[in-house]
Amino acid sequence: MEKGKIIFLNGVSSSGKTTLAKTLQDRLTKPFYWISVDTFIMMTPEKNLNKEGGQIILNAISAMHHTIKTYSDMGLNTIVDHVFEKSEWMQECVELLHNYPVLFVHVTCPIDELRRREKERGDRNIGQGESQISMLKNVNPKDIYDITIDTYANSSEECAAKIIEILNYPEKFTAFKILWEQRR
Repeated sequence: MEKGKIIFLNGVSSSGKTTLAKTLQDRLTKPFYWISVDTFIMMTPEKNLNKEGGQIILNAISAMHHTIKTYSDMGLNTIVDHVFEKSEWMQECVELLHNYPVLFVHVTCPIDELRRREKERGDRNIGQGESQISMLKNVNPKDIYDITIDTYANSSEECAAKIIEILNYPEKFTAFKILWEQRR
């Protein structure tokens, strides 16, 4: 069975990943399932967060990584909405998916725009996205992506069009393979 394609959106909070994922789902002719780190975190029972701390969240995120692989193994296409806040998360994804058709997309926008979006949304701490920028640099210091999308300079429709244009050329999906070869 042919593996499902994976559009892997990685960027800080409020950078536009969710809007882009929904736009891609609308524009793509084949179905692409949206897998979001926020959804997996929200599935965690609140009553266990205080007892088990961060480990229960780490378990949920690892389960998400394995879910991405399972969907692709079943021939299902996915759009992944993620923030690599920990190097272990990226390492696990690269280990699981380096031989899969993964288009690794860096989703960015200027810091001022992050702050504006956080304020407008009302459900984020102001500065959350900005604080994650250095985390992403530590996780992927060489900035190895297949494509970088700026959601401020381009509309979600324009960003989706750029991704869709590359989607038919899986030979250009090289970032996860390079990261696999460079692992320590």
